Amino acid sequence: MNLRDLRYLVALADLRHFGRAAEACFVSQPTLSTQLKKLEEELDVTLIERSSRQVMLTDIGREIAERARLVLREADQIRELAKRTRDPEAGTVRLGVFPTLGPYLLPHVVPRVRQRFPQLTLLLTEDKTEALLRGLREGRLDASVMAWPVHDAQLAHADLFEEDFLLALPIGHPLGKRKRIEVSALSRSELLLLEDGHCLREQALDVCQMAGAIETRGFRATSLETLRAMVAAGVGITLLPALAVAPPVPTSEHLQLLRFSGDVPHRRIALFWRRSSALGPFLERLARELAAVPKSALTARGGS
Repeated sequence: MNLRDLRYLVALADLRHFGRAAEACFVSQPTLSTQLKKLEEELDVTLIERSSRQVMLTDIGREIAERARLVLREADQIRELAKRTRDPEAGTVRLGVFPTLGPYLLPHVVPRVRQRFPQLTLLLTEDKTEALLRGLREGRLDASVMAWPVHDAQLAHADLFEEDFLLALPIGHPLGKRKRIEVSALSRSELLLLEDGHCLREQALDVCQMAGAIETRGFRATSLETLRAMVAAGVGITLLPALAVAPPVPTSEHLQLLRFSGDVPHRRIALFWRRSSALGPFLERLARELAAVPKSALTARGGS
């Protein structure tokens, strides 16, 4: 039994097709099939149910495939550790980021990261928080930028920054007559929110609960840009994170932004990675670069 054969098994478990699994492993289909057959003979168990219509793993095949994932992940960590020892700032980092932050954060920090680590290859994945957590746990991501709270004792973290929320209003809205607004002024107001799965939705719901506001019924946006467009069109009001309205994001003549006074609602952003990761010391250095966002972009001023 060797790592190559375990990779073949995991690829087949994921793709359930000999041809596609072989292509993913950069070998011919007969080679992959032959090696998996030898693995079955070595272990003296049937790993794969073969039929003309589909490929399925047996119960023991699925269990071995899951254990193989762990073995392969640890093998990758060993290789990465050796590589980092030779050159700590070279190599590849698979970084996750959630969609209501990524497009607005990355323009501020990627140039700095590239300047600080010119040999680093940064592979970015944008997805919702639950998918990012799965990617970390399964070893498909090395680190992920996420918002608190994150409940996983297996993850280490480095805090990056706190980002204020602003109230987004259509031009002419009654609340827009104020220069700043208390959270309590949203009592009984209806807010447009994102669909389930977005951490921004949960954060906005927390503000609603604190303020006595409610969610607008019958509306759930799929993206932050949809929320912005609906507010500009006069459909309702919402909360927008400061980075999403800070330069280089263009302003809208149909949108007014109000800063909160008093206890300003915000979200806390951190970089997370597995405690067992060989990349831990380097990721702490990477976190310092990701945290270097201008303070003015995190506390964006209200205005049209």
